[in-house]
Formats: sequence, structure tokens, C-alpha cells
Amino acid sequence: MQAFTDFASAFSSLAWGLPLLILLVGGGIFLMFYSGFLPFRHLRHAFAVLRGKYDNDLAEGEITHFQALTTALSSTIGMGNIAGVAVAIAIGGPGAVFWLWVSGITGMAIKFFTCTLSVLYRGKDSAGKTQGGPMYFITEGLGKNWKPLAIFFSLAGMIGALPVINVNQLTQALNDILLVPAGYADKATNGWIIGIGLAVITAIVVLGGLKRISNTAARVVPSMVVLYFVSVIGILVVNADQVPQYFMMIFTDAFGADSYAAAAEAGNEDAQPFLGGMLGGLILLGIRRGAFSNEAGIGTAPMAHGAAKTNEPVREGLVAMLGPAIDTLVVCTLTALAILVTDAWQLAGVKGVSMTAAAFGESFPVFGKYLLLLCVAAFSISSLFSYSYYGTKCMSYLFGVEIGKYYNLFYIASIVAAAVTSFGAILDLIDGVFALMAIPTMTATLLLAPKVKAAARDYFARMNF
Repeated sequence: MQAFTDFASAFSSLAWGLPLLILLVGGGIFLMFYSGFLPFRHLRHAFAVLRGKYDNDLAEGEITHFQALTTALSSTIGMGNIAGVAVAIAIGGPGAVFWLWVSGITGMAIKFFTCTLSVLYRGKDSAGKTQGGPMYFITEGLGKNWKPLAIFFSLAGMIGALPVINVNQLTQALNDILLVPAGYADKATNGWIIGIGLAVITAIVVLGGLKRISNTAARVVPSMVVLYFVSVIGILVVNADQVPQYFMMIFTDAFGADSYAAAAEAGNEDAQPFLGGMLGGLILLGIRRGAFSNEAGIGTAPMAHGAAKTNEPVREGLVAMLGPAIDTLVVCTLTALAILVTDAWQLAGVKGVSMTAAAFGESFPVFGKYLLLLCVAAFSISSLFSYSYYGTKCMSYLFGVEIGKYYNLFYIASIVAAAVTSFGAILDLIDGVFALMAIPTMTATLLLAPKVKAAARDYFARMNF
């Protein structure tokens, strides 16, 4: 078991290492410049599409632009925005936030290209139904000779979409913040109750198919973002005198790496120099956390956006581009500022979701940690709905729709298992497999980038923009 644990840890570190970051961030920077920043110049139009101005019920697809975005966001806005940001700041200090932003901006370019492709090159499943996603734009855009790459993506997607990370962390949060302080100290029993409860809730939603998932996400995601936004604004108001200082430190420490160097001197194994210096290590840390949070280039979002009702691929790319902006530039920034202004990031021995809980508790002593728990629950549960859809699509591509529908049964069972088991090694393994999905997604996207650029030029010319 120890050998497996060591292997899983090494595999995860390797999968999320420098080559993947070069592919994601380097690819994102290339796509930004290759497009001439064209999609960024049309943010107003993107919001108009999102509001439904160009919705067409007769167009091919299953869900609206808004439902596609909220379905994608329900998977990306999760514990990575709360616990992941806390980990980055605990190691890298305020400067890590700047590199999170860099990842978010490059992620916008990636989402525009990948999700435009998901509509531009839709395919048919075994039941003859139109589908979108990396596995389809690989074979439809690059040709049947590239099908092994699509199979590789689908195999990784079936494993990477399992919900053990969100369930495991939500169970921990419920135990630490609510159940154990209330006197329910038997974590094993708590885990069974939480796991079965989450499995029932998830089954009710996911067994209803994409439309029920998208309708639920369309209601839950805006509400949870607004709740979290209002909560953090309250924290910033309470600590208003600290906001200017830490906001400036985000920029100054991004290039000084003082906090990161201090973490390394204190013996933190996660604070290691990279490319010869501490600044390189800080950049790697921030960009890695950002990429893991917004999932740009991983290939999950194109599966949701590929189901949008539209005959204009570029419109869906513009809507998808808003995802990293909301996920990383808004939600992650809110978490970061809450942790910084309350000095929770300097608490010894506190990390992950406990650090964010400390920030909420410091500003709102009576109810703060419970308010955070409500946000954590909403973020995590909404993620469970979307990932089931992604895993089902991957299995259906490989084995056909009739067999693919049974993925949900395996998925629901894994929720209970994740809640009652210590999943350290399994979490690392799934984390690594999830990262492998980026290899076929980004490879195909970079090869098909000229097709997206041509489609964008044609679209904006026809729209007289």
C-alpha cells in the first residue's frame, strides 16, 4: 500500500508538472496572440449571447448558452476555489494570486478555442444523437486516424470525472465545521450518512439526464456565486483598512517571491526553486493552482458547451470564455482576499479549507464558519452533477450509449466510497489521470486553431463587428 501511495503521489506530481503547464499556459499564450486578442475585444457581445439575445430554439443542440456555461461552471467552481487557493497562498503568499490571474487570462483564450471547436466539429453518438467534446472534435476535425487520441481522452475522462475529491473534502468540512463540534465525533458513521445523502441527491439529478443537470446548475450556480461574493465583500468591509496593503502585495510579492522564499527556508517541501530560483517556483505554484481550478484545456467544459443550442460555433466559444473569468478572476480572487486581509494565511498549522474557515470565523465570529460551510456544500454538490455527465459521455463514446448510461450507477456508488474511505493515494491517482485529459485536448486544439481563427473572422465580419 505504501508503494502504491508513493506511486500515486509521484504520478500526480509528474502529470501536473512542467510539460503540462507549458502545454496549458504556453498554449494559452500562443492562442491569445494567434487570435490577435479578437475574442477579448468582444466581451460585450459575449454577455449579450449569454443573456439569450441570440438564442434559437430551432438550432441543433439540447441546452441554452446560459445553461451550458452554468453546467460547465458547476464543475469548475468547487473546492479548488476555496481549498486550492488557500494552499497556494499558504506556500506562496500574496504573490501567488497574481500568477493565478495569469492562468485565468490564458484560460479564457483556451476556452474560446476548445469550446468553439466543440460546436464546429460535433459528431454523432451510437444512438445517432449530436454530441460535442474533445473526443468528437478530434475525430471530426483531425480525421479518423486520430481516433486513438480520442480514445485516450475518453479513458482518462471516465476515471478523472469520478467525484472522490469533492466528496472527500466536503465530508471533511462537514465533520470539522459542523458535526464534530456538535458532539458527533464518530467520523466513520458521519461519513456513511454524508455519503448516502450525497448519493441520493446526486442520483435524483443525474439520472434525469443533461436537461435536469443543466436546469439545476442554472439555478444553483448563480445563487452560490452571489452568496459567496456577498460573504467575502462583508469580510472586506470588516477589514477595509487591510485591503489596500494586501492588494498591492499581490503585485509586489509576485516578482519578489518573499513569502515563497520564507516558506522554503522554514522547510516546506512544497516550496522548491524552479528554473534556478524562488520566483520560478512561485510562478509554477500559482499557474498550476489556477489551471487546476478553471480546468481550461482539460476538456471538460467543451463537453457541456458542445450541447448548446446554436449553429454559430464562435458564439459558444465567446460564452465559454467567460468561465475562467468568473472562476479564477472573480471567485478565486474573493477567496484570496478574504484569507489575506484576515491574516488567516499566517496561522501555523492551518491549511486548505480550514484556512478559509478561519478567515470567515475571524470576520463573523458567530456564524462565519457556517456561512462558509453553506458555500462549500453548494460548490461541491453542484460539481457532482456535471462530472457525472462528463463521465457518461466518455463511456458512451467508447462503448455506446446503451452501456454508457450505466456509468452513473458506478459514479453514484463512488460517492459513498469517497465519503467513508481515506482516499489519499486514490485522490492523487485520479488527480493525475484528470490532468492527462489535457494532452489530447490541447494537442487537437493547437492543430485545429487555424479553423477557429477562420470561423471567428467570418463570424465577426457577418456580424459587422
